[in-house]
Amino acid sequence: MTTALNHRERATLRAVAGGHAEISCSCEPDLFIDGLSCCDQSTVHRLARLGLIAPASPGKCGERVAAVLTEAGSLALGEVFAAAA
Repeated sequence: MTTALNHRERATLRAVAGGHAEISCSCEPDLFIDGLSCCDQSTVHRLARLGLIAPASPGKCGERVAAVLTEAGSLALGEVFAAAA
């Protein structure tokens, strides 16, 4: 699957991949990067709906847990790096 990603989406995926992100456990999650709320929640919601980012562990509704790239997220980010090479 090839997912067209814009600049903000790629930057968000890189932050998650770098271990800088927490995500709220919710159907429309919020993302926090280095403890600060991500200002582009539509990007976060899209990445979550596409299955590119997810909570690292289960949590109560609204609880913040570490965010991780899913396998699809890693592949999507890898496609971006491969295209740049």
